[in-house]
Formats: sequence, C-alpha cells, structure tokens
Amino acid sequence: MDCCALSTNVEPAKINCPTCGEKGKSVPLITLKSLLIASSLETIKPDNTYAFCPNSYCNTVYFSCTHSQKFEEDTLKVPVFQKNLSMDVPVCYCFDWTRDRLVQAVSDNQDPINHIKGHVQSNRCGCEVNNPQGACCLGNVNVFVRSLN
Repeated sequence: MDCCALSTNVEPAKINCPTCGEKGKSVPLITLKSLLIASSLETIKPDNTYAFCPNSYCNTVYFSCTHSQKFEEDTLKVPVFQKNLSMDVPVCYCFDWTRDRLVQAVSDNQDPINHIKGHVQSNRCGCEVNNPQGACCLGNVNVFVRSLN
C-alpha cells in the first residue's frame, strides 16, 4: 500500500524533540535508511523507534524515542522542506515540486495539486523513501499553495 493512500498526515509520536520540545511525528525506519548519508546511516539502531521534528526553527530532523540519537539536516542527502526556506527545496519530493515550481505553476493558472494527486492515484509516489517526513507530502503542498493566495 502506498504512503498517500492512507492519510496525508504523520502520526504524532509519544515523545517530544529533545532539542526544542515539540511533539515528534513517527517516521518509518525505511525513511532514515533512504535519506541519511552513509556515516549517519552506520549509526542508526534498527531496534529504535525514530521521530521527525517538524519545528522549522529546530536543527534536529530525526531523533530516537529513547533520545539517544539525533540527526540534523546536514546528515541527510536532501534538504528538508520544514527546515530550509530556500525556493529550490522540494515541497513534493517524489515529483520534484519545489517552492519555486509551485509558485510558477500557480501564477500560470496550473493546478499542481491535481497533477500530484494524479500521480498518487496511479501509485507512483514513494514518500516513505523520498520525503524526510516519511509520509505523504500532499498536506505540505496544499498548505504552501494556499499560502500563495
């Protein structure tokens, strides 16, 4: 089953980020395995549960639920939408919809949300391995597009 079929939200974790205190969101281990650089990947503990910190002001991206590990954006292969305000950072990682591309599409009266939904419905998304949140990014796309109006 694909990641976007169930929900556009990530389940809240039962613990808070050790850096900022914000409630973390559970993230599948496959996400860390896909997105951490090799030196960080070598340090994960597969028996641990990991969470994503959505706070844009916090340097921590992932943390273990035992607080024994933290990973910051520089330990990932990709920039993190929530942590990096650059216009060339993906909002939709599977289909490379950056902030810049979304702004351009909206200004050209295109509908990027339906474009992405079409790919999702065709079972082409892989958010659990492409999106640092480890879950469907349509929620982020919707919020960003609405902020343009």
